Amino acid sequence: MTTLVPNDTDAKGYPDATPYPSRRSPTYSRNGMVAASQPQAAQVGRDILAQGGNAVDAAIATAAALTVVEPTGCGIGGDAFALVWIASDQQGNGQLHGLNASGTAPAALTREAVREAGHDSMPLYGWTPVTVPGTPSAWAELSRRFGKLDFASLLEPAIRLARDGFPVSPIIASLWQRDTANFKRKLEKGAATRPWFETFTVDGEAPQTGDWWRCEAQARTLESIASTQAESFYRGELADQIDAFSRDTGGLLRKEDLAGYHPEWVEPISARYRDVDVWEIPPNGQGLVALMALRILDGFPPSHRDDPQLLHRQLEAMKLAYTDGKAHISQPDHMSWSVEQLLSDAYTEQRRSLIGEQAIDPQPGKPNAGGTVYLATADADGNMVSFIQSNYHGFGSGIVVPDTGIALQNRGHDFSLDKTHDNCLQPGKKTFHTIIPGFLTRGGKALGPFGVMGGFMQPQGHVQVVMNLVDFGLNPQSALDAPRWQWLGERTIGIEHGYTPALVRAMSARGHDMQVAHDSRSYGRGQVILRDPDTGIYCGGTEPRTDAAIAVL
Repeated sequence: MTTLVPNDTDAKGYPDATPYPSRRSPTYSRNGMVAASQPQAAQVGRDILAQGGNAVDAAIATAAALTVVEPTGCGIGGDAFALVWIASDQQGNGQLHGLNASGTAPAALTREAVREAGHDSMPLYGWTPVTVPGTPSAWAELSRRFGKLDFASLLEPAIRLARDGFPVSPIIASLWQRDTANFKRKLEKGAATRPWFETFTVDGEAPQTGDWWRCEAQARTLESIASTQAESFYRGELADQIDAFSRDTGGLLRKEDLAGYHPEWVEPISARYRDVDVWEIPPNGQGLVALMALRILDGFPPSHRDDPQLLHRQLEAMKLAYTDGKAHISQPDHMSWSVEQLLSDAYTEQRRSLIGEQAIDPQPGKPNAGGTVYLATADADGNMVSFIQSNYHGFGSGIVVPDTGIALQNRGHDFSLDKTHDNCLQPGKKTFHTIIPGFLTRGGKALGPFGVMGGFMQPQGHVQVVMNLVDFGLNPQSALDAPRWQWLGERTIGIEHGYTPALVRAMSARGHDMQVAHDSRSYGRGQVILRDPDTGIYCGGTEPRTDAAIAVL
Protein backbone atom coordinates (compact mmCIF):
# COMPACT_ATOMS: atom_id res chain seq x y z
CA MET A 1 0.00 0.00 0.00
CA THR A 2 1.37 3.42 -0.93
CA THR A 3 1.59 6.22 1.58
CA LEU A 4 0.52 9.79 0.91
CA VAL A 5 4.16 10.88 1.14
CA PRO A 6 7.32 8.73 0.84
CA ASN A 7 9.13 7.90 4.06
CA ASP A 8 10.72 4.97 5.87
CA THR A 9 7.98 2.36 5.85
CA ASP A 10 7.30 -1.25 6.56
CA ALA A 11 6.58 -3.86 3.89
CA LYS A 12 3.00 -2.66 3.57
CA GLY A 13 4.09 0.91 2.97
CA TYR A 14 3.12 2.48 6.28
CA PRO A 15 5.56 3.88 8.85
CA ASP A 16 6.99 1.14 11.02
CA ALA A 17 6.91 3.26 14.17
CA THR A 18 3.83 4.59 15.92
CA PRO A 19 5.06 7.92 17.29
CA TYR A 20 2.11 8.61 19.61
CA PRO A 21 0.68 6.59 22.48
CA SER A 22 -2.31 4.48 21.45
CA ARG A 23 -4.03 1.28 22.38
CA ARG A 24 -4.85 0.64 18.74
CA SER A 25 -3.05 -0.54 15.61
CA PRO A 26 -4.08 0.30 12.03
CA THR A 27 -6.73 -2.08 10.72
CA TYR A 28 -6.50 -3.67 7.26
CA SER A 29 -9.15 -5.26 5.05
CA ARG A 30 -10.00 -5.75 1.39
CA ASN A 31 -13.66 -6.79 1.55
CA GLY A 32 -15.06 -3.91 3.55
CA MET A 33 -14.65 -1.78 6.65
CA VAL A 34 -16.82 0.27 9.02
CA ALA A 35 -15.29 2.79 11.44
CA ALA A 36 -17.62 4.31 14.01
CA SER A 37 -17.59 5.85 17.47
CA GLN A 38 -19.35 2.84 19.05
CA PRO A 39 -18.39 -0.85 18.63
CA GLN A 40 -22.02 -2.01 18.49
CA ALA A 41 -22.78 0.42 15.68
CA ALA A 42 -19.64 -0.56 13.74
CA GLN A 43 -20.65 -4.22 14.05
CA VAL A 44 -24.12 -3.38 12.69
CA GLY A 45 -22.54 -1.86 9.59
CA ARG A 46 -20.20 -4.81 9.17
CA ASP A 47 -23.16 -7.22 9.34
CA ILE A 48 -24.94 -5.27 6.60
CA LEU A 49 -21.86 -5.66 4.38
CA ALA A 50 -21.88 -9.40 5.12
CA GLN A 51 -25.52 -9.56 4.01
CA GLY A 52 -24.60 -8.18 0.60
CA GLY A 53 -25.12 -4.52 1.30
CA ASN A 54 -22.79 -1.85 -0.04
CA ALA A 55 -20.98 0.96 1.77
CA VAL A 56 -24.08 3.17 1.57
CA ASP A 57 -26.29 0.52 3.17
CA ALA A 58 -23.68 0.03 5.89
CA ALA A 59 -23.51 3.77 6.56
CA ILE A 60 -27.29 4.07 6.94
CA ALA A 61 -27.53 1.10 9.31
CA THR A 62 -24.56 2.31 11.36
CA ALA A 63 -25.97 5.84 11.58
CA ALA A 64 -29.37 4.58 12.73
CA ALA A 65 -27.72 2.39 15.37
CA LEU A 66 -25.68 5.36 16.62
CA THR A 67 -28.87 7.30 17.40
CA VAL A 68 -29.62 4.51 19.87
CA VAL A 69 -26.23 3.69 21.40
CA GLU A 70 -24.82 7.24 21.34
CA PRO A 71 -27.78 9.55 22.03
CA THR A 72 -25.37 12.04 23.63
CA GLY A 73 -24.12 13.03 20.17
CA CYS A 74 -26.85 12.30 17.66
CA GLY A 75 -30.49 11.43 17.36
CA ILE A 76 -33.48 11.06 15.09
CA GLY A 77 -34.17 14.79 15.54
CA GLY A 78 -30.76 16.00 14.28
CA ASP A 79 -29.10 16.86 10.96
CA ALA A 80 -26.74 14.96 8.68
CA PHE A 81 -24.26 15.37 5.81
CA ALA A 82 -22.63 12.76 3.59
CA LEU A 83 -19.91 12.47 0.97
CA VAL A 84 -20.43 9.33 -1.12
CA TRP A 85 -17.80 7.89 -3.45
CA ILE A 86 -19.33 5.60 -6.05
CA ALA A 87 -16.58 3.56 -7.72
CA SER A 88 -16.53 2.90 -11.45
CA ASP A 89 -13.64 0.43 -11.33
CA GLN A 90 -11.18 -1.23 -8.95
CA GLN A 91 -8.42 1.32 -9.65
CA GLY A 92 -10.01 4.02 -7.52
CA ASN A 93 -11.86 5.88 -10.27
CA GLY A 94 -15.39 7.05 -9.68
CA GLN A 95 -17.45 10.06 -8.65
CA LEU A 96 -17.97 11.91 -5.37
CA HIS A 97 -21.51 12.98 -4.42
CA GLY A 98 -22.55 15.33 -1.62
CA LEU A 99 -25.76 15.23 0.42
CA ASN A 100 -26.82 18.17 2.59
CA ALA A 101 -29.53 17.05 5.02
CA SER A 102 -29.45 20.07 7.29
CA GLY A 103 -32.80 21.55 8.21
CA THR A 104 -34.33 24.98 7.89
CA ALA A 105 -35.73 27.47 10.36
CA PRO A 106 -39.50 27.08 10.88
CA ALA A 107 -41.72 29.56 9.04
CA ALA A 108 -42.74 31.20 12.31
CA LEU A 109 -39.18 31.56 13.64
CA THR A 110 -38.43 35.22 12.94
CA ARG A 111 -36.02 37.69 14.54
CA GLU A 112 -39.02 39.56 15.88
CA ALA A 113 -40.45 36.41 17.50
CA VAL A 114 -37.13 35.67 19.18
CA ARG A 115 -36.79 39.20 20.54
CA GLU A 116 -40.41 39.26 21.70
CA ALA A 117 -39.63 36.11 23.68
CA GLY A 118 -37.01 38.16 25.56
CA HIS A 119 -33.82 37.03 23.79
CA ASP A 120 -31.05 39.34 22.54
CA SER A 121 -29.37 36.38 20.82
CA MET A 122 -30.41 32.88 19.86
CA PRO A 123 -30.77 30.74 23.01
CA LEU A 124 -29.15 27.33 23.32
CA TYR A 125 -32.05 25.39 24.83
CA GLY A 126 -35.81 25.14 24.54
CA TRP A 127 -38.00 25.38 21.45
CA THR A 128 -36.50 28.57 19.98
CA PRO A 129 -33.28 27.03 18.49
CA VAL A 130 -35.12 23.97 17.10
CA THR A 131 -34.87 23.65 13.31
CA VAL A 132 -36.33 21.03 10.98
CA PRO A 133 -34.46 17.73 11.51
CA GLY A 134 -32.75 16.34 8.42
CA THR A 135 -31.31 13.02 9.62
CA PRO A 136 -34.20 10.67 8.74
CA SER A 137 -34.40 12.20 5.26
CA ALA A 138 -30.67 11.57 4.78
CA TRP A 139 -31.05 7.86 5.51
CA ALA A 140 -33.98 7.50 3.13
CA GLU A 141 -32.43 9.55 0.33
CA LEU A 142 -29.09 7.74 0.46
CA SER A 143 -30.91 4.41 0.29
CA ARG A 144 -33.14 5.50 -2.57
CA ARG A 145 -30.28 6.68 -4.75
CA PHE A 146 -27.38 4.35 -3.94
CA GLY A 147 -28.51 1.55 -1.63
CA LYS A 148 -28.75 -2.14 -2.54
CA LEU A 149 -30.74 -3.63 0.33
CA ASP A 150 -34.33 -2.89 1.37
CA PHE A 151 -34.45 0.29 3.47
CA ALA A 152 -36.51 -1.27 6.26
CA SER A 153 -33.92 -4.01 6.74
CA LEU A 154 -31.21 -1.41 7.33
CA LEU A 155 -32.98 -0.03 10.41
CA GLU A 156 -33.80 -3.44 11.92
CA PRO A 157 -30.55 -3.63 13.98
CA ALA A 158 -31.15 -0.16 15.46
CA ILE A 159 -34.74 -1.12 16.30
CA ARG A 160 -33.51 -4.26 18.11
CA LEU A 161 -30.93 -2.27 20.06
CA ALA A 162 -33.57 0.24 21.16
CA ARG A 163 -36.12 -2.42 22.10
CA ASP A 164 -33.89 -5.12 23.60
CA GLY A 165 -31.27 -2.80 25.04
CA PHE A 166 -27.48 -2.52 25.21
CA PRO A 167 -24.78 -1.87 27.83
CA VAL A 168 -23.82 1.81 28.01
CA SER A 169 -20.13 2.35 27.19
CA PRO A 170 -17.77 4.39 29.42
CA ILE A 171 -17.43 7.55 27.30
CA ILE A 172 -21.17 7.71 26.58
CA ALA A 173 -21.98 7.22 30.27
CA SER A 174 -19.73 10.13 31.22
CA LEU A 175 -21.25 12.40 28.56
CA TRP A 176 -24.78 11.34 29.56
CA GLN A 177 -24.07 12.22 33.18
CA ARG A 178 -22.57 15.56 32.16
CA ASP A 179 -25.59 16.46 30.00
CA THR A 180 -28.07 15.37 32.67
CA ALA A 181 -26.39 17.58 35.25
CA ASN A 182 -26.32 20.44 32.75
CA PHE A 183 -30.02 20.09 31.91
CA LYS A 184 -30.91 20.00 35.60
CA ARG A 185 -29.20 23.38 36.00
CA LYS A 186 -30.22 25.11 32.79
CA LEU A 187 -33.52 23.77 31.47
CA GLU A 188 -36.63 25.60 32.54
CA LYS A 189 -38.80 23.04 34.28
CA GLY A 190 -42.10 22.62 32.47
CA ALA A 191 -44.17 20.64 30.02
CA ALA A 192 -41.76 21.24 27.13
CA THR A 193 -38.67 19.84 28.84
CA ARG A 194 -40.15 17.21 31.18
CA PRO A 195 -40.19 14.51 28.45
CA TRP A 196 -36.39 14.63 28.12
CA PHE A 197 -35.99 13.50 31.73
CA GLU A 198 -38.77 10.93 31.33
CA THR A 199 -37.13 9.51 28.20
CA PHE A 200 -33.39 9.68 28.87
CA THR A 201 -33.04 9.26 32.63
CA VAL A 202 -34.18 6.80 35.28
CA ASP A 203 -35.73 8.74 38.15
CA GLY A 204 -33.78 11.78 37.02
CA GLU A 205 -30.39 10.08 36.87
CA ALA A 206 -28.26 9.16 33.86
CA PRO A 207 -27.15 5.55 33.34
CA GLN A 208 -23.76 4.43 34.60
CA THR A 209 -21.08 2.57 32.65
CA GLY A 210 -22.30 -0.94 31.94
CA ASP A 211 -25.96 -0.22 32.76
CA TRP A 212 -28.44 -1.87 30.41
CA TRP A 213 -30.38 0.79 28.48
CA ARG A 214 -33.44 0.39 26.30
CA CYS A 215 -35.93 2.83 24.78
CA GLU A 216 -39.15 1.30 23.51
CA ALA A 217 -40.43 4.66 22.24
CA GLN A 218 -37.38 5.08 20.01
CA ALA A 219 -37.84 1.53 18.68
CA ARG A 220 -41.42 2.37 17.63
CA THR A 221 -40.27 5.59 15.96
CA LEU A 222 -37.53 3.81 14.02
CA GLU A 223 -40.08 1.19 12.93
CA SER A 224 -42.31 3.94 11.58
CA ILE A 225 -39.41 5.56 9.72
CA ALA A 226 -38.32 2.18 8.36
CA SER A 227 -41.73 1.15 7.06
CA THR A 228 -42.44 4.50 5.35
CA GLN A 229 -38.93 5.46 4.15
CA ALA A 230 -39.09 8.42 6.56
CA GLU A 231 -42.38 9.74 5.12
CA SER A 232 -44.08 9.38 8.51
CA PHE A 233 -41.53 11.77 10.02
CA TYR A 234 -42.18 14.54 7.51
CA ARG A 235 -45.71 13.96 6.26
CA GLY A 236 -47.32 11.34 8.51
CA GLU A 237 -48.01 10.25 12.07
CA LEU A 238 -44.66 11.36 13.53
CA ALA A 239 -45.03 14.79 11.94
CA ASP A 240 -48.46 15.07 13.57
CA GLN A 241 -47.00 14.18 16.98
CA ILE A 242 -44.20 16.75 16.62
CA ASP A 243 -46.68 19.41 15.52
CA ALA A 244 -49.09 18.71 18.37
CA PHE A 245 -46.39 18.81 21.05
CA SER A 246 -44.94 22.02 19.61
CA ARG A 247 -48.34 23.74 19.65
CA ASP A 248 -49.11 22.54 23.17
CA THR A 249 -45.81 23.69 24.70
CA GLY A 250 -45.01 26.97 22.93
CA GLY A 251 -42.90 25.74 20.01
CA LEU A 252 -42.87 27.22 16.51
CA LEU A 253 -42.15 24.04 14.52
CA ARG A 254 -45.17 22.93 12.47
CA LYS A 255 -46.03 19.95 10.28
CA GLU A 256 -45.98 22.29 7.28
CA ASP A 257 -42.29 22.97 7.98
CA LEU A 258 -41.64 19.23 8.04
CA ALA A 259 -43.74 18.52 4.94
CA GLY A 260 -41.89 21.13 2.91
CA TYR A 261 -38.44 19.81 3.72
CA HIS A 262 -36.25 17.75 1.38
CA PRO A 263 -32.50 17.04 1.54
CA GLU A 264 -30.26 18.46 -1.19
CA TRP A 265 -27.72 16.77 -3.42
CA VAL A 266 -24.84 19.23 -3.71
CA GLU A 267 -21.55 19.49 -5.57
CA PRO A 268 -18.69 18.90 -3.11
CA ILE A 269 -16.04 21.62 -2.91
CA SER A 270 -12.30 21.01 -2.78
CA ALA A 271 -8.88 22.52 -2.34
CA ARG A 272 -5.50 21.14 -3.39
CA TYR A 273 -3.11 20.53 -0.52
CA ARG A 274 0.32 19.41 -1.80
CA ASP A 275 -0.67 16.70 -4.32
CA VAL A 276 -3.91 15.67 -2.60
CA ASP A 277 -7.41 17.07 -3.15
CA VAL A 278 -9.35 17.61 0.07
CA TRP A 279 -13.15 17.52 -0.35
CA GLU A 280 -15.86 19.01 1.84
CA ILE A 281 -19.59 19.75 1.72
CA PRO A 282 -20.19 23.35 0.51
CA PRO A 283 -21.83 26.01 2.71
CA ASN A 284 -23.91 26.13 4.80
CA GLY A 285 -21.37 23.65 6.23
CA GLN A 286 -18.12 24.91 7.76
CA GLY A 287 -15.92 22.59 5.68
CA LEU A 288 -14.91 25.70 3.76
CA VAL A 289 -12.99 26.80 6.89
CA ALA A 290 -10.75 23.74 6.66
CA LEU A 291 -10.14 24.34 2.95
CA MET A 292 -9.25 28.00 3.48
CA ALA A 293 -6.76 27.09 6.21
CA LEU A 294 -5.18 24.36 4.09
CA ARG A 295 -4.89 26.74 1.13
CA ILE A 296 -3.01 29.21 3.32
CA LEU A 297 -0.72 26.51 4.71
CA ASP A 298 -0.03 25.07 1.26
CA GLY A 299 1.98 28.22 0.52
CA PHE A 300 4.52 27.38 3.22
CA PRO A 301 7.15 24.64 2.82
CA PRO A 302 6.59 21.31 4.62
CA SER A 303 8.41 20.71 7.88
CA HIS A 304 8.47 18.23 10.74
CA ARG A 305 5.43 18.05 12.98
CA ASP A 306 7.01 19.54 16.10
CA ASP A 307 8.62 22.52 14.36
CA PRO A 308 7.56 25.66 16.34
CA GLN A 309 7.39 27.72 13.14
CA LEU A 310 5.02 25.21 11.56
CA LEU A 311 2.75 25.01 14.60
CA HIS A 312 2.60 28.81 14.80
CA ARG A 313 1.59 28.99 11.14
CA GLN A 314 -1.07 26.32 11.65
CA LEU A 315 -2.59 28.30 14.50
CA GLU A 316 -2.54 31.59 12.60
CA ALA A 317 -3.97 30.06 9.40
CA MET A 318 -6.81 28.48 11.34
CA LYS A 319 -7.61 31.72 13.14
CA LEU A 320 -7.78 33.60 9.84
CA ALA A 321 -9.92 30.94 8.16
CA TYR A 322 -12.30 30.59 11.10
CA THR A 323 -12.77 34.33 11.42
CA ASP A 324 -13.79 34.45 7.77
CA GLY A 325 -16.02 31.41 8.16
CA LYS A 326 -17.96 32.82 11.10
CA ALA A 327 -18.44 36.11 9.25
CA HIS A 328 -19.37 34.78 5.82
CA ILE A 329 -20.64 31.16 5.86
CA SER A 330 -24.37 30.66 5.67
CA GLN A 331 -26.87 29.33 3.16
CA PRO A 332 -25.08 30.02 -0.16
CA ASP A 333 -27.65 32.46 -1.57
CA HIS A 334 -27.25 34.60 1.56
CA MET A 335 -23.44 34.80 1.49
CA SER A 336 -21.76 38.09 0.59
CA TRP A 337 -18.75 36.25 -0.85
CA SER A 338 -18.75 33.04 -2.87
CA VAL A 339 -16.79 29.87 -2.18
CA GLU A 340 -14.67 30.62 -5.25
CA GLN A 341 -13.79 34.09 -3.96
CA LEU A 342 -12.88 32.82 -0.49
CA LEU A 343 -10.64 30.09 -1.98
CA SER A 344 -9.13 32.23 -4.72
CA ASP A 345 -5.36 32.54 -5.13
CA ALA A 346 -5.46 36.29 -4.59
CA TYR A 347 -7.47 36.16 -1.39
CA THR A 348 -5.50 33.21 -0.04
CA GLU A 349 -2.24 35.11 -0.57
CA GLN A 350 -3.75 38.20 1.05
CA ARG A 351 -4.64 36.23 4.17
CA ARG A 352 -1.33 34.30 4.18
CA SER A 353 0.59 37.58 4.14
CA LEU A 354 -0.89 38.45 7.55
CA ILE A 355 1.02 35.60 9.21
CA GLY A 356 4.19 36.91 10.80
CA GLU A 357 6.31 35.83 13.75
CA GLN A 358 3.81 36.83 16.45
CA ALA A 359 0.20 35.86 17.18
CA ILE A 360 -2.45 38.21 15.82
CA ASP A 361 -6.09 38.98 16.65
CA PRO A 362 -7.65 38.25 13.25
CA GLN A 363 -10.49 40.18 11.67
CA PRO A 364 -12.66 38.90 8.80
CA GLY A 365 -11.38 39.88 5.38
CA LYS A 366 -13.19 40.97 2.23
CA PRO A 367 -12.32 39.13 -0.98
CA ASN A 368 -12.23 41.21 -4.12
CA ALA A 369 -15.34 40.82 -6.28
CA GLY A 370 -13.17 39.53 -9.25
CA GLY A 371 -21.92 17.42 22.74
CA THR A 372 -21.82 14.91 16.72
CA VAL A 373 -21.01 11.37 15.48
CA TYR A 374 -18.88 10.57 12.45
CA LEU A 375 -18.60 7.26 10.63
CA ALA A 376 -16.81 5.95 7.56
CA THR A 377 -17.68 2.87 5.52
CA ALA A 378 -16.12 1.05 2.57
CA ASP A 379 -17.01 -2.05 0.56
CA ALA A 380 -15.21 -4.56 -1.65
CA ASP A 381 -16.18 -2.68 -4.82
CA GLY A 382 -14.41 0.52 -3.76
CA ASN A 383 -17.53 2.46 -2.75
CA MET A 384 -16.95 4.62 0.33
CA VAL A 385 -19.05 6.90 2.52
CA SER A 386 -18.08 9.77 4.80
CA PHE A 387 -21.13 10.39 7.02
CA ILE A 388 -21.82 12.66 9.97
CA GLN A 389 -24.94 13.40 12.02
CA SER A 390 -25.56 15.46 15.11
CA ASN A 391 -27.98 16.96 17.63
CA TYR A 392 -25.45 19.85 17.91
CA HIS A 393 -24.97 20.33 21.69
CA GLY A 394 -25.10 16.89 23.27
CA PHE A 395 -28.74 15.83 23.39
CA GLY A 396 -29.72 19.05 21.60
CA SER A 397 -32.40 21.50 22.67
CA GLY A 398 -33.67 19.56 25.67
CA ILE A 399 -36.97 19.09 23.83
CA VAL A 400 -38.09 15.47 23.37
CA VAL A 401 -41.38 14.64 21.68
CA PRO A 402 -43.27 12.43 24.18
CA ASP A 403 -43.49 8.69 23.47
CA THR A 404 -41.18 8.93 20.42
CA GLY A 405 -37.59 9.08 21.67
CA ILE A 406 -37.07 12.02 19.28
CA ALA A 407 -34.63 14.51 20.83
CA LEU A 408 -34.80 17.70 18.78
CA GLN A 409 -31.59 19.50 17.83
CA ASN A 410 -30.69 23.08 18.80
CA ARG A 411 -28.94 23.93 15.53
CA GLY A 412 -30.71 27.30 15.29
CA HIS A 413 -28.48 28.57 18.11
CA ASP A 414 -25.91 29.50 15.45
CA PHE A 415 -28.20 32.00 13.71
CA SER A 416 -27.37 35.68 14.21
CA LEU A 417 -30.04 38.23 15.09
CA ASP A 418 -27.96 40.99 13.44
CA LYS A 419 -29.84 41.80 10.24
CA THR A 420 -26.57 42.81 8.50
CA HIS A 421 -24.91 39.44 9.17
CA ASP A 422 -24.79 36.85 6.37
CA ASN A 423 -26.09 34.22 8.80
CA CYS A 424 -28.97 36.33 10.11
CA LEU A 425 -32.05 34.33 11.08
CA GLN A 426 -34.77 34.08 8.45
CA PRO A 427 -37.68 31.64 8.22
CA GLY A 428 -36.90 28.77 5.86
CA LYS A 429 -33.15 29.47 5.98
CA LYS A 430 -30.35 27.05 6.83
CA THR A 431 -27.87 28.24 9.43
CA PHE A 432 -24.08 28.03 9.54
CA HIS A 433 -23.45 24.36 10.25
CA THR A 434 -20.61 22.75 12.18
CA ILE A 435 -20.82 19.10 11.08
CA ILE A 436 -18.58 18.25 8.13
CA PRO A 437 -17.59 14.97 6.47
CA GLY A 438 -14.25 14.91 4.62
CA PHE A 439 -12.82 12.92 1.71
CA LEU A 440 -9.40 12.66 0.02
CA THR A 441 -8.53 11.99 -3.60
CA ARG A 442 -5.32 12.10 -5.60
CA GLY A 443 -5.24 12.48 -9.36
CA GLY A 444 -8.97 11.84 -9.54
CA LYS A 445 -8.67 8.53 -7.68
CA ALA A 446 -10.23 7.91 -4.29
CA LEU A 447 -8.02 7.74 -1.22
CA GLY A 448 -10.85 7.66 1.27
CA PRO A 449 -13.14 9.22 3.89
CA PHE A 450 -12.10 10.98 7.07
CA GLY A 451 -13.78 13.02 9.76
CA VAL A 452 -13.33 14.56 13.19
CA MET A 453 -16.20 15.35 15.56
CA GLY A 454 -16.67 18.13 18.05
CA GLY A 455 -18.55 21.29 17.03
CA PHE A 456 -16.14 24.08 16.10
CA MET A 457 -13.22 21.68 16.55
CA GLN A 458 -14.16 19.89 13.33
CA PRO A 459 -12.40 21.97 10.63
CA GLN A 460 -9.45 22.35 13.00
CA GLY A 461 -9.34 18.56 13.33
CA HIS A 462 -9.65 18.16 9.55
CA VAL A 463 -6.62 20.38 8.96
CA GLN A 464 -4.52 18.51 11.51
CA VAL A 465 -5.48 15.03 10.28
CA VAL A 466 -4.81 15.99 6.64
CA MET A 467 -1.39 17.37 7.52
CA ASN A 468 -0.62 14.29 9.62
CA LEU A 469 -1.40 12.07 6.63
CA VAL A 470 0.05 14.20 3.83
CA ASP A 471 3.00 16.09 5.33
CA PHE A 472 4.09 13.74 8.08
CA GLY A 473 3.37 10.38 6.45
CA LEU A 474 1.43 8.98 9.39
CA ASN A 475 -0.84 5.97 8.94
CA PRO A 476 -4.56 6.52 9.65
CA GLN A 477 -4.33 5.34 13.25
CA SER A 478 -1.27 7.45 14.11
CA ALA A 479 -2.85 10.44 12.36
CA LEU A 480 -5.70 10.19 14.89
CA ASP A 481 -3.44 9.32 17.85
CA ALA A 482 -1.44 12.53 17.46
CA PRO A 483 -2.24 15.25 20.04
CA ARG A 484 -4.27 18.21 18.80
CA TRP A 485 -4.71 21.90 19.36
CA GLN A 486 -7.71 24.18 18.93
CA TRP A 487 -8.23 27.90 18.66
CA LEU A 488 -10.54 29.10 21.45
CA GLY A 489 -10.87 32.75 20.43
CA GLU A 490 -8.65 35.84 20.23
CA ARG A 491 -5.10 34.59 21.04
CA THR A 492 -6.17 31.68 23.23
CA ILE A 493 -5.07 28.20 22.13
CA GLY A 494 -6.05 24.96 23.81
CA ILE A 495 -3.49 22.21 23.34
CA GLU A 496 -3.44 18.57 24.45
CA HIS A 497 -0.86 17.47 26.98
CA GLY A 498 0.84 15.21 24.41
CA TYR A 499 2.71 18.21 23.02
CA THR A 500 6.13 18.84 24.56
CA PRO A 501 6.47 21.62 27.15
CA ALA A 502 9.20 23.18 24.98
CA LEU A 503 6.79 23.53 22.06
CA VAL A 504 4.12 25.03 24.29
CA ARG A 505 6.65 27.54 25.64
CA ALA A 506 7.71 28.43 22.09
CA MET A 507 4.09 29.27 21.22
CA SER A 508 3.75 31.40 24.35
CA ALA A 509 6.86 33.32 23.30
CA ARG A 510 5.13 34.13 20.00
CA GLY A 511 2.17 35.68 21.82
CA HIS A 512 -0.24 32.76 21.99
CA ASP A 513 -2.14 32.30 25.24
CA MET A 514 -1.56 28.56 25.68
CA GLN A 515 -3.92 26.44 27.80
CA VAL A 516 -2.81 22.82 28.23
CA ALA A 517 -5.81 20.47 28.39
CA HIS A 518 -5.94 17.18 30.26
CA ASP A 519 -9.52 16.35 29.25
CA SER A 520 -9.43 15.34 25.58
CA ARG A 521 -13.19 15.06 24.99
CA SER A 522 -13.41 18.50 23.39
CA TYR A 523 -10.49 17.88 21.01
CA GLY A 524 -12.45 15.86 18.52
CA ARG A 525 -13.14 12.22 17.82
CA GLY A 526 -12.77 10.71 14.39
CA GLN A 527 -12.16 7.96 11.89
CA VAL A 528 -10.06 7.55 8.75
CA ILE A 529 -10.24 4.89 6.02
CA LEU A 530 -7.73 4.97 3.15
CA ARG A 531 -7.77 2.68 0.12
CA ASP A 532 -4.81 1.61 -2.01
CA PRO A 533 -6.04 1.81 -5.63
CA ASP A 534 -3.40 -0.72 -6.72
CA THR A 535 -4.34 -3.50 -4.31
CA GLY A 536 -7.83 -2.52 -3.13
CA ILE A 537 -6.69 -2.92 0.50
CA TYR A 538 -8.18 -0.58 3.06
CA CYS A 539 -6.26 0.77 6.05
CA GLY A 540 -8.36 2.27 8.84
CA GLY A 541 -7.84 4.14 12.07
CA THR A 542 -10.28 5.19 14.76
CA GLU A 543 -10.24 7.62 17.63
CA PRO A 544 -8.20 6.57 20.69
CA ARG A 545 -9.98 9.19 22.80
CA THR A 546 -13.30 7.27 22.69
CA ASP A 547 -15.03 3.89 22.76
CA ALA A 548 -14.73 3.78 18.94
CA ALA A 549 -14.12 0.64 16.90
CA ILE A 550 -13.49 -0.66 13.40
CA ALA A 551 -15.33 -3.73 12.10
CA VAL A 552 -14.09 -5.48 8.96
CA LEU A 553 -15.41 -8.04 6.53
